[in-house]
Amino acid sequence: MKRSLIRAMATSLAAAAALTAAAGAQAQSWWKPGVNTTWQWQLSGTLNTSYNVAVYDIDLFDTSAQTIAQLKAQGRKVVCYFSAGSSENWRPDFGSFNAADMGKALDGWAGEKWLDTRSSNVRAVMLSRLDLAVSKGCDGVEPDNVDGYANATGFPLTAATQLDYNKYLANAAHGRGLAIALKNDVDQLAALEPYFDMAVNEQCNQYAECDGYSVFTSKNKPVFNAEYASKYKNNTSGARDKLCTKMKAAKIRTLVLPLDLNDAYRYSCD
Repeated sequence: MKRSLIRAMATSLAAAAALTAAAGAQAQSWWKPGVNTTWQWQLSGTLNTSYNVAVYDIDLFDTSAQTIAQLKAQGRKVVCYFSAGSSENWRPDFGSFNAADMGKALDGWAGEKWLDTRSSNVRAVMLSRLDLAVSKGCDGVEPDNVDGYANATGFPLTAATQLDYNKYLANAAHGRGLAIALKNDVDQLAALEPYFDMAVNEQCNQYAECDGYSVFTSKNKPVFNAEYASKYKNNTSGARDKLCTKMKAAKIRTLVLPLDLNDAYRYSCD
């Protein structure tokens, strides 16, 4: 083979490698919120877009691309919620799940069943949901119910299978340029913090779970917390004032919200 041809082939290969590396670097670029990032969380009802916050956490399926674009035009970042650990029979892609993917019902949540997160089909559905988040313009995602191993799912899920699944979701999100929040799963915070950009918790005060989130805040990653107890809503004996003092000291961004997350009321510690 002529040397000129060898050099040409080498040049082409080098160029291809450079393009591949550039594409990989681009895929690994995503929004990384800071510990002081403010937020609003609304998953049902007519979306109230008037809050002066940095992040809106909204439903992936129920929010239009137009609404997401409007929020971003206002300077907001948009995190899109979906359940990654349960099937919901009202979602448009519910038919993508196999019968064998679905286990026991979630207590208190009609039409919702735990998923076998080891299933390749379940994982494929989640990749499609991440693709939907990209197509709608979401900056990040909040996959819910990622602690099935700690619940009665009907499947032999373990801490190890949960870690594998949650890391799978995080890597898939980042590969698509999406930030990702770790929802609850408080027993695996330290192991999963390196893979997630933020955390979302419900009632960390009520269940004495707040302290564990220092693994996030110490890395300048925000922790978004919602409390639902009536004593916080009504500020009974100054309960909400005390809550906010504690949460500010812990650098946990805390809202007092209705359980339906429908914006019926909102009290922010920020």
